[in-house]
Amino acid sequence: MAGIYLHIPFCPRRCSYCDFYSTTRLQDRERYVDALIGELALRQKECHERIRTVYLGGGSPSTLETPDLERLFDALLRYYDLEPDAEITIEANPDDLHLQRLKQWKQLPLNRLSVGIQSFDDGELQLLGRRHTAQAARNCIRQARQIGFENISIDLMYGLPSQHADTWNYSIGQALALHTQHISAYHLSYEAGTAMYRKRRQAIDEEQSVAYFLSLRHQLQAAGFEHYEISNFALPGYESRHNSAYWNGTPYLGIGAAAHSYDGNTRSWNVSDIDRYMQSIREGKRPFKSETLTMTDRYNETVMLSLRTAKGIDIQKIDKDKQASLLQKAQTFVQQGLLCQKNNFLILTEKGIFVSDSVIRDLME
Repeated sequence: MAGIYLHIPFCPRRCSYCDFYSTTRLQDRERYVDALIGELALRQKECHERIRTVYLGGGSPSTLETPDLERLFDALLRYYDLEPDAEITIEANPDDLHLQRLKQWKQLPLNRLSVGIQSFDDGELQLLGRRHTAQAARNCIRQARQIGFENISIDLMYGLPSQHADTWNYSIGQALALHTQHISAYHLSYEAGTAMYRKRRQAIDEEQSVAYFLSLRHQLQAAGFEHYEISNFALPGYESRHNSAYWNGTPYLGIGAAAHSYDGNTRSWNVSDIDRYMQSIREGKRPFKSETLTMTDRYNETVMLSLRTAKGIDIQKIDKDKQASLLQKAQTFVQQGLLCQKNNFLILTEKGIFVSDSVIRDLME
């Protein structure tokens, strides 16, 4: 296991677009951290190598108090062998990143911040149900840099109802002006059951979405960013090592309610219920389900995950009996200008990025 993911499901309130597993029961944070520590202890024998990355995601991990984070890191260092230069990321909301908290975090092993800004337009932030303002977002990034955090990622979102090109380009410009090292950009998904789902009829059309993404891609590339994964851009050397491990098929432990794990052959996932999760861990049991991947499953995952990256599919890593079929299917997309073949790699072109789902689906078995 080269990486550990810890799921922190707590949010002061749910954003209008979110369908991830989360809860507003902030009063349960300390008991939940106890359970995380219990699961870390319970599963330490599953890990036979040094940990290269740790990622605290959610939810809103920045809602945890500093003493709870200290307890988590004490447990990580007690039960696992971390690389001296391990990448340790925490997702954070701008309104949680006040100066005192940033100073406290700088004393922890944390060395990478992933800040959920989403937009630098206050109207769009209100539409999304975010708690912060654009000014608060700018302030927290500047303060984090002043405190000494040198690896900062921010999230942006496009495809919002009634979004305009001028506000989108303004958000891109603001992100670049803050001199962060990594930018993730996601198209808003209208998930059934969310408050945003009811506004889907106001969503921008596909042609506008493509134009917004091209504008983002070209502006970031001109600023020296590499488009290393469909939704992710980084200055050289600042790619997310943790997320890159997912796309490379590297095994990892998922700790916490609803967290997923992968050991190279089996995928497993913890129950999406903090009460059942905490009770089971107290009883010394991990509440999970699992599935063993077939050869076809593993082939399909390799195609799906690899093709999302700028490196593409390493044909030599595909089983010999499947290589000919893959290359035959790929030729159609090469002729259409959606794929290109460089040495032993199949890579999406800029044109292919916009139809990546259909290309991936057709290359699967």
